Amino acid sequence: MEGDVMDKLEAMATVCDFDPIAGSIPATKVEITVSCRNLLDRDTFSKSDPLVVLYTQGVECKQWREFGRTEVIDNTLNPDFVRKYILDYFFEEKQNLRFDVYDIDSKSPDLAKHPTEANDFLGQVFCTLGEIVGSPASRLEKPLGGIPGKKCGSVILSAEELGNCRDCATMQFCANKLDKKDFFGKSDPFMVFYRSNEDGTFTICHKTEVVKNTLNPVWQAFSIPVRALCNGDYDRTIKVEVYDWDRDGSHDFIGDFTTSYKELCRGQNQLNVYEVVNAKKKIKKKRYINSGTVSLLSFSVESEYTFLDYIKGGTQIHFTVAIDFTASNGNPSQSTSLHYMNPYQMNAYAMALQAVGEIIQDYDSDKMFPALGFGAKLPPDGRVSHEFPLNGNIENPYCNGMKGILEAYHQSLKTVQLYGPTNFAPVVNHVARYAAAVQDGSQYFVLLIITDGVISDMAQTKEAIVNAAKLPMSIIIVGVGQAEFDAMVELDGDDIRISSRGKLAERDIVQFVPFRDYMDRTGNHVLSMARLAKDVLAEIPDQLISYMKSRGIKSCPVPPAYSSSDHPQSSPI
Repeated sequence: MEGDVMDKLEAMATVCDFDPIAGSIPATKVEITVSCRNLLDRDTFSKSDPLVVLYTQGVECKQWREFGRTEVIDNTLNPDFVRKYILDYFFEEKQNLRFDVYDIDSKSPDLAKHPTEANDFLGQVFCTLGEIVGSPASRLEKPLGGIPGKKCGSVILSAEELGNCRDCATMQFCANKLDKKDFFGKSDPFMVFYRSNEDGTFTICHKTEVVKNTLNPVWQAFSIPVRALCNGDYDRTIKVEVYDWDRDGSHDFIGDFTTSYKELCRGQNQLNVYEVVNAKKKIKKKRYINSGTVSLLSFSVESEYTFLDYIKGGTQIHFTVAIDFTASNGNPSQSTSLHYMNPYQMNAYAMALQAVGEIIQDYDSDKMFPALGFGAKLPPDGRVSHEFPLNGNIENPYCNGMKGILEAYHQSLKTVQLYGPTNFAPVVNHVARYAAAVQDGSQYFVLLIITDGVISDMAQTKEAIVNAAKLPMSIIIVGVGQAEFDAMVELDGDDIRISSRGKLAERDIVQFVPFRDYMDRTGNHVLSMARLAKDVLAEIPDQLISYMKSRGIKSCPVPPAYSSSDHPQSSPI
């Protein structure tokens, strides 16, 4: 009796403690390849012996830390380094990188000695990982700097997503003659899949639905990334546990079996019929054979396209900003206003704009961004507009980079009169018109709305979002100030999918965050804005992929931007 109780407690602990974070897929890993062209020749009787050192910068502080080094290639000014850098890639973070190039003349690993000797430092380049990934064919060439008055040549940086675990497996199982666990009926079985870890532990990676009142269930087919199932190791053990579902969560353990991705790939055959065994029951009962069998009904594998596949295939991300100019923000000339232009510190609108825009801009080739305002009276006639260009040019609302948007925003504060109400639908529909014109996957649109107040046109905005959910488009809403933002949470649709006139949105395309949650009490604005950007942008890659999948759009491979014939032949290592 005591053993049965322990069995049940163990089963509860195993199934109920499913932590979706612990079971999440690792970050995308990107391999950076480095080449240099036309380096300075610092050696008298031969050419330089270059080495490149990569430094990364933490979000919390501005301190540079060495990440890794290439090998040294002797006697060349045009090296192609074999040793790569492998970085975790996060779309939602600004990942600052610094590449320093040295001519290595000594065997000392201490690079601090080299800059003191002027002839050993060959230059440096600053960029972001997003800048490399967002470049055509994910290839970025930048001139080396750091030595005044000298042309130092250039660095070529190429990014490639590591190709293992790119597949997605779809499979379906059924079971036969499972143990009866319910007193008044048959069992309500479901299965839990775990991938094994190198230390012998298991991590949950999938749970099927419950099939009620049967000992011979047929579960629905499900899809799972191979990376989540076995982390790319096809021989790694996959453990499957079978349970009888109970309403109170005390699910009864029926038994388990093990398999591997390699075995599952064989598809439906006798080798993929598994005995479900309850080890403790087997010890107690001499005549015990099994607690039923589970059979694989079907198995297929498809290559999954990632966010980087689409970016490398040429998809451009277009960024539009819309700023709230309603009177509830307060008079911009007074320090209590959310639009107050403090000469020593950016206001909340400017900080939110810069935090998000600095990352998005790396994925837009021309760096020209439409910037709109809403809720203001415009000169000369004082008409109210909910869709006006910040630069005052109706024909061309584009601003040049983040600097251009901030300049247009500050200029608008001097020329328009803050008014109201707070209507979102016009700016949502504005961007949706552009998105509707290009639905082939070549372009994706992101609208950033920064607002201080309670929305006035909720019904119209819901309808606009439901319609926009069919388009290549995402919406980020940042709420500034101390207002209640309940309506914004409803638009977000993380828990309940937004609907309008009985029609559900096809996808969740809205992400809302209140700016006040990111104000660091210590005054560390760099850290707080990095956290803000991370949270508001984290959903964009999945939203882009969900649109592409829903339309059956595949990534187009881009031919290499250059070939070995385009540059001087490098010397052998």
